[in-house]
Amino acid sequence: MKKKMLLIPLGLLLAISLVAIGCPSTPGATTPAGGGGGTVELKVANYFPAPASQSTILEEFCNELTQRTGGRVKCDYYAGGALLSSSGMFDGILDGVADIGYSHVYYTPGRMPVTEACGLPLGYPSAWVGGHVVSDFEQEFMPAEFDDVVVLWMNTSTPSGISTANKPIHTLEDLKGLTIRAPGLAGEVIAALGATPAPTPMPEVYDAISKGVLDGEASNFETLKSFKFAEVVKYETSCWQITNPYPFYCAMNKDSYNKLPADIKPIFDKLVGEYNERSQLMWNATDYLGLAAGVENGVEFIDLTPAEAARWQAAVEPVIDNYIANMVAAGHSEAEVRGWIDFIRERIDYWTAKQIAFHIPSAAGPPEVKP
Repeated sequence: MKKKMLLIPLGLLLAISLVAIGCPSTPGATTPAGGGGGTVELKVANYFPAPASQSTILEEFCNELTQRTGGRVKCDYYAGGALLSSSGMFDGILDGVADIGYSHVYYTPGRMPVTEACGLPLGYPSAWVGGHVVSDFEQEFMPAEFDDVVVLWMNTSTPSGISTANKPIHTLEDLKGLTIRAPGLAGEVIAALGATPAPTPMPEVYDAISKGVLDGEASNFETLKSFKFAEVVKYETSCWQITNPYPFYCAMNKDSYNKLPADIKPIFDKLVGEYNERSQLMWNATDYLGLAAGVENGVEFIDLTPAEAARWQAAVEPVIDNYIANMVAAGHSEAEVRGWIDFIRERIDYWTAKQIAFHIPSAAGPPEVKP
């Protein structure tokens, strides 16, 4: 049975008003008769630490849900992996350990292979664009990998950057001989660019860079603050033109959603629609925190020239081709997989144009979106 997203992207209405859209219930869902009744209790899990923006916004969702339902829905919120780990989140949602959970697809590699297409190095200029693109993708193709849950909203991480301790990166040649922290698909991208990837666990990267074990790391501006990399690197090269983001999901146990009282569901769905847009803007804003931390610590920020960016885009094409080959080997047709990628590229262009038209600033991206 296919599911539908509960939300419709609200970029056209933009964040200024955050106008909510009420959406229909999941196809096939059974709605309990009548309204009223006792209190509904939901367990909500997040692996981000409590102070992180990605954690506080989900806590705000919980509090607002309680307020709008007059206290009839109460949430027990578990941040920092207190209930479920990042890698255990999806199974925990399926098993009902959590009613709602937040994580990203690469914590269960190979579990959501279709959605992994959204993490290819296709050049997302901002998290606002990325979040709307992955939401559109899920609604358009409804991957079976999410059939057993109700997807509330989707996000992506912020645009790609490479931070280095001692050597500024202006060209592909500057990456030769460097060891850069980059696991999984990010490692494939770094290898395609000519550096040596290392799958160092993120909590160990700070010390590895400070001791010279790593020359740098590949992530985004945000980590300059959240992981304090601004203290151990001197340079940050923005390479949004080949951004390979992490696709995030906020998902709900299907039975938990179906059991919401009939008069609560419209309130819940409306709030989900609002937090789709709020969460896109939250992710978009996190890069500014990293940018500020970098400036404060004297990090030099570098942009690729248009000609150099084109070289980087050509260099990572084999990563995209490898994904296509793997999905064909798994039973998908090449035309189908290329259709996913063509759709993503078209939506990147569409939402980038909307970001420019709506004057939504972001720390990376083309000149038209920078403040």
